Formats: sequence, structure tokens, C-alpha cells
Amino acid sequence: MGKRRESREGRAGRGGQGAGFPAVWSGAGGGASLLKGQPARVLLFRGRRAGPSPSCLLARAAMISQFFILSSKGDPLIYKDFRGDSGGRDIAELFYRKLMGLPGDESPVVMHHGDRHFIHIRHSGLYLVATTSENVSPFSLLELLSRLATLLGDYCGSLGEGTISRNVALVYELLDEVLDYGYIQTTSTEMLRNFIQMEAVVSKPFSLFDLSSVGLFGAETQQSKVAPSSAASRPVLSSRSDQSQKNEVFLDVVERLSVLMASNGSLLKVDVQGEIRLKSFLPSSSEMRIGLTEEFCVGKSELRGYGPGIRVDEVSFHSSVRLDEFESHRILRLQPPQGELTVMRYQLSDDLPSPLPFRLFPSVQWDRGLGRLQVYLKLRCDLPPKSQALNVRVHLPLPRGVVSLSQELSSPEQKAELGSGALHWDLPRVQGGSQLSGLFQMDVPGLPGLTRQGPSTAAPPLGLGPASLSFELPRHTCSGLQVRFLRLAFRPCGNTNPHKWVRHLSHSDAYVIRI
Repeated sequence: MGKRRESREGRAGRGGQGAGFPAVWSGAGGGASLLKGQPARVLLFRGRRAGPSPSCLLARAAMISQFFILSSKGDPLIYKDFRGDSGGRDIAELFYRKLMGLPGDESPVVMHHGDRHFIHIRHSGLYLVATTSENVSPFSLLELLSRLATLLGDYCGSLGEGTISRNVALVYELLDEVLDYGYIQTTSTEMLRNFIQMEAVVSKPFSLFDLSSVGLFGAETQQSKVAPSSAASRPVLSSRSDQSQKNEVFLDVVERLSVLMASNGSLLKVDVQGEIRLKSFLPSSSEMRIGLTEEFCVGKSELRGYGPGIRVDEVSFHSSVRLDEFESHRILRLQPPQGELTVMRYQLSDDLPSPLPFRLFPSVQWDRGLGRLQVYLKLRCDLPPKSQALNVRVHLPLPRGVVSLSQELSSPEQKAELGSGALHWDLPRVQGGSQLSGLFQMDVPGLPGLTRQGPSTAAPPLGLGPASLSFELPRHTCSGLQVRFLRLAFRPCGNTNPHKWVRHLSHSDAYVIRI
């Protein structure tokens, strides 16, 4: 115990060095301070670095009073009071009441009650919350919460309600080492492994459909068999009694697509947020080289090769990435620690190299006198014929008072239902180049009608639309970015070579079509 306390004090004396926080993605501010009096954050744009270490920023700025984890229903799973200057466990219930009292689905990440500030993120259906009464940069605390979520995933295997409940003692031991009296000591997986004594209780293999987010390393999807679903959900640090730990590395290119379309089909806004995520089970000294598409370029002024190029507006890299081969060959070199990290982030707006994956053509007939609403939806998938979309859902808000639904669908795999004031049209699988349709008739007796009879298509009734789509696109990136190769310099002791798993995945973030 003395060794652990001495090491903790030694880390505190070094001002939090070795925290290992990733660099913050670039923006229009060019690396200026986000809050007055705070140092500039690390900026990585087109291979150039500026500003001090982000570890220094967090060590100097972040101090919290409480940290707790709540389930999606508000049940407290973890509660840690570092300073004793709050109302105890009631503060967690107060936070959840304020959260549920807010209108809409998107809650602000920063809230306050009196002199108490709440900063939270939602990860895998859980709320990770930090509170403070000091004037602390909220961006620093958001970075801390994100790093804590990564640490919990590294040590517990995956982050979920069941995993946290089975590893309560391990989570509290991690918090004791990461934070001392509310101040950050370290968030480095490599440094913490010398002080963590508890071992994780590993759950049974899970499925992608049991989780609330996509882009999970090594998860098994419908369209192809990749690594077993439990391969990447195990803890990064193997059990002391387990000598059969495999040397594996998982690399995911994950993109989130946001689209806004007008009722006439014209495109109003499109935005792609992409990440290259890495989860490594290799020794920390292992060097790897990630080759990206050679035509990859940053900004409109840079062109590479003879083709149209794969362009993004902004790009940033983890602080451990070496960029000496990036400008010439689009190769990223790094020696990642064991665990999960985001190697690269990028953004593209208003100019996609390929057509949008879906087009929705709605047609509405509204019989005002009878209170009968008829909606015809035609969904066209513009993906290549060999590609497909999974878990497609069309969400269409309806007027109040809808009492019945009759439907005619183009295939038996589809289903539609009413729920929460909206029509949900589910399509488990949509092949590229196909076209699907659905005819839906609803009675809306609660709306005031006019004296004349007959259908009217002049305007839809109040409360109808806009429609939104959610979907997953395996083996597809909207930006066109691909990983050419993943090469490892790791030399195993035996004859077993490390296993490498690379996956590309896109999914909808906000895909909205006005009616």
C-alpha cells in the first residue's frame, strides 16, 4: 500500500505527466484558448502541431468534486465523493431529475444547480457524470470523462451496465488511482497497470444488437463473419492466470453521416464525421504502420494523383502518431499503448464523392372531412449493387390522435407500427440499387375537419414529419477513405503471428427529409 501511495504522490508532483490524453481535433480557431486564462490546446492540422501538451492542460485545469455513473433508468451504479462538499448521493438523483425534465432528446452536456455544475457524457447507454463547484474548463472535464470511459473499457473488457455491476471493486480501484482529492493523477493505461490489483470479471460473448452504439471493435455483423464477438470485448490486460492471451489488433474506420433534404429532394446540408479507432492487445513497444488511400487530401487546394481524390476539410491525429510519411505516402506510424485510442479524426461537409445512400420520396393525401391520412413512402437505395444497408428504420412523426394503421408493404421482411406519436417502418436489410415502398392509411379523428369532403393534397396536416432515417452501412465509407494496409513490426516469441482485423462502417447520425 505504501508503494502505491508513494507512486501516486510522485505522479502528483510531476503535474500529471503521462496522462496520455489524445490531441483535440482541429477547428477554425486554429489552436486559440477556448476559455480565457486557459492554455492553447494541441492542434494537429495537415500534419502540423502547435500548442502545449494536452496532459498539462488537464492537470492544471481539471478538478472535480464527485463522479458517478448512472444507468439509462437513473439507477446509480458507481458513486465517488472526492471532496465532501456536496449533498451526498442525493446529487445523482438531482442530476437525473434535471436531465429528464429537459425537453427533447438531446440534453446539454453542461448543466448547473445553484453553485454546482454537472458535466456528463453518454456512453453505451450509461451516464458518466462529473460535478464541480470550481471555475473549471468544461472541455477538460469532457476529455476526462471520455478518457475514463476508455479506461473502463480497457480494464473491464467493455462498457455496459452489466459489466460495471460485475466489476464495482475494480472501478473504484481505478478511480482511486486516477483521481486524488478530485485532481487528475494519470489516465495512462500503461502506468495504471502497475498499481491495479483487481482482475475483471468477464461476461459472456455479446452481440452487436445488444448494444446502443455501432463501430464496436471485433463485433459480429449480419453480412460477414469477422472476429468472434468476444474477441475485442475482453480486458486489454490479461488475467495473471491466463497465459493464452492472443496478440490481436482491431482497426475500425467509422463515419457518422448527417443529411438534411428539402421536400422536393434537393440537398440542403450534408456532413461526415469520421474516426479511425484502434484497439490493441499487442505489447506497447510494437510499432505499426497504417496506410490510407493514396488519393487522400486535406482541403480543396490540395490534389493528389490523377483521379478526383478523396478530400476532407479537416483532419487531426492522436499525439502518438508520427507523420513523417504522411505527406508523401499517406502512412501513419505509431507505437500505441495497449487499449483503445482514436488514431485520427476528420470532417467533410457539403461535397461527398459518392451519391447519398438513400433517397425518400413521400406522397401525402389528407381527407379533411373524414379525418383520414394516407402516406405513400418510396425508399430508394443508391448504394452499389454489391453493398447493403442493415437495420434501416424510417421514423415519421404523425399528428396527434392517430387511432389506427393499415399498411401495404413491398416485401414480407418489412414491418411497420405506431409508437410514441410516430410511424416506424423497419427494414432489416436493403440491397444496393433496390427500391422499396409502403402505403400507410391512418384515421385521425381528433383533428378539426372542414365542411367539404374529398381528399386534399395542398398541404399535409399539422404535426406530420419531417421523416428521419437510421441505418448502418457495413464495408462502406461515405467519404471514400479506405485503409490500404495495416503492418506490424511485432515479433512474436512463438510461431503465432498477430491477428489483424480491419473494418469499415458508416451509420446515420441525423438523416432528415422534410415532408
